[in-house]
Order: sequence, then C-alpha cells, then structure tokens
Amino acid sequence: MVKNASAPSNETLLEHLGRNVPVRGGRAVNPPIQRASTILFDSVDELMAAASERGADDFVRYGRNGTVTQISLEKAVATLEGGATAVAVPSGLAAVSLALLTVVQAGDHVLMADNVYGPARGFARDFLGRFGVETTFFDPLAGAEVAGLFRDNTRCIYLESPGSLTFEVTDVPAVAAAAHAAGVKVVIDNTWATPLFFRSFEHGADLVVHAGTKYLAGHSDVMIGLVVATEDLADAVRRQSNQVGYSCGPDEAFLTLRGLRTLAVRLQRHQATGVALAEWLQGRGEVARVLHPALPGDPGHGLWRRDFLGASGLFGVELKPCSQKAVAALLDGLELFGMGYSWGGFESLAIPAFPGKMRSATAWAGEGPLLRLHAGLEDPADLIADLDAGFERLRTAA
Repeated sequence: MVKNASAPSNETLLEHLGRNVPVRGGRAVNPPIQRASTILFDSVDELMAAASERGADDFVRYGRNGTVTQISLEKAVATLEGGATAVAVPSGLAAVSLALLTVVQAGDHVLMADNVYGPARGFARDFLGRFGVETTFFDPLAGAEVAGLFRDNTRCIYLESPGSLTFEVTDVPAVAAAAHAAGVKVVIDNTWATPLFFRSFEHGADLVVHAGTKYLAGHSDVMIGLVVATEDLADAVRRQSNQVGYSCGPDEAFLTLRGLRTLAVRLQRHQATGVALAEWLQGRGEVARVLHPALPGDPGHGLWRRDFLGASGLFGVELKPCSQKAVAALLDGLELFGMGYSWGGFESLAIPAFPGKMRSATAWAGEGPLLRLHAGLEDPADLIADLDAGFERLRTAA
C-alpha cells in the first residue's frame, strides 16, 4: 500500500495492490507464482487451525482454495471494486455461474436483462432451469418499472450495462433501489467498464462479475473470472466457490495481476481510439447508426454521463441493409482487425453479431447487419484506413 496517502486514486492503487507479501529480506516487485496443491503444516494444532479457516479469504490451507498468488489478485480486485471480498475462478462464465448460485436455490425466480452475455443467458435458462430456478428476461431499459416484475420468490436481478452486443445503458441505481425494496439481490456484470469506469457497489450492486479474461488481464492470453461481494455475501460466495470446486490457476492470477498494472493507461487508449472510430463511422454512408454510449446522440448517453467515469473500446455498428456477402467482403479483408469471440485485449477485433436470435423479452430493431468492434491499442489512423478499405470492398460486393 502507498505510504502517506490517505486516499490514493485507483490509478495509483493499480500499481501497488497485491504486492505486500511478507517475506524476510528483500522482495521482488511482483508477488511470486506459487504452484501448489498440498500445503504443509508443522503441527497438529496448525493443521486443525487451517481446517477451521475454510472460508477465510487470506489463509493458505489447500491449493484449490488459493495460494499467495491468487489471494494477492483477489484482494487487489476487491479493493479496486470497493467490495469486501473477491473470488477468482477459471473463466468469466464461471464467475457468472458462481454469482447466481450464491443467491438462488431450487424454487427461486431470477430476473435477467434481455441484453446480457449469451452464455450467462444460457446458464440461467438451461442449467438453473434444470434445478427448478425460473428465469424471466426483461427490457434492460425498464428502470424502476422492474418493480412490477418481482414475485414473492424473486431472489436476484442480473444486469449487464451496457450490454456487450447492443450497448443499452440500464438505469442501475433505479433498478437496484426497486430490487432492494423488495429484498432482491443485484448482480452486475462490470466487465465492459471495469472498476475504473463504473463503481458498481456505489450504484447498488450486491455481487459484481468480471470476465478478467478481457480488460483486467488485457493481453488475450488468460482465462479467468472474478466475483466481488459485499460484506453480507462475502462468506456465501466463498463457500459456494469451495462447494463447486472452482480453482483459479496461479499463473492466470499472476498474469492478471500483471495486467492490472497497465489497466488505467490501456483503458484511456481504448476509450480514445473507440470514440475516434465511432465518430468516424458516424460519417460513413454505409452506416445506419453507431451504438456507443459515449456519443452524445446515443440513447444511453445521458445515463452514461451520469453514472460512468469513462468508456472502454467495445461498441457496435449497424450497417444499412446489405447482403451477408458484402459484410463478409468487408470483414474478410481486414488486416488489423482480427475476428474472434472475445475483446478487451491489446488487439482490435471485428465480428458480425446477431442479437435478434438471442432476445425473448424485447425485439432487436436493427434493419441492417450489426458489427461489434473492439478498439485495440493500434494507431487510430491505421485502424480507420483498414476500415475504409473494408467499406470499399463492401460497396464492390454489393
């Protein structure tokens, strides 16, 4: 921790959290990678004491529960997000499932925004549904009107704002206030904004989900997820993680910690490049609309300005009606934008998206093809030139 700094900024915390591993003598800048299954104790008393610390978030007792490497990451992310504890798990989807399993049981009801990450939707509908948990999908723009959807057995409302395909911004404080008035827990996927650009707990979250694979790790070489909890859910989320056997590897934890050190500077570049691309795309004749909440004309811009501290590099582009052949011509020839089902790394990405196939509570109003773009760390001018050549191919194919 920083000395003589009563309230350091997140940018400063990123460089210092998770590095206070007590050792004799000097110490490395970065915490060690501890690969271990078995942890040894020197006496029966110590062994039995370790057993009693099963739910502790700072006690090394067995490899599956984490060593210093995982604990360092968990404490860093919990501090950044403003929660009481964090649990690292093998993937973002594992974080989604852990958060939901922490707050529901057979016979319960879940409300889930209609624009959430597809695998989160599938877990709620298909996995939880097999065990008697019913999920109702709702309009992410409902705001305080979600109060009319609560049932006596509603235990959780799950949000993703903005949605990572269609980028609607939810009025999270209004939804959270209605939920808490009904005794319903609020789970938020904060992967898009990260703790630097959205303060989830300050806006009403009880559990926060991160696909650390994306911006937290930042280099497209890690699969990891994290769940951050308030004090009243801290024991429950750690106990649930132990019961389902989740274990995050130390190498993944180390790489994510390393990624955190540059998160602030990376996000500023992602944001600047994303806005530059979005503004350029708004002027293209082939584009019907750009889905980016940081743009003044976006329907969610007012809520974004009120609640968010910045925007990441992920956004959507609806093209004017054209053939899939023309879209493929645009995408197939891109040299700097890769095609892959991820985002948040240093590289720019572009994929076609089909939100209409996923929704059940709301209809996707787009008339033309939708692209999802991730603005990486390349020179914006080079990315624009790549897209410009792509639009030339689109016109030729059309």
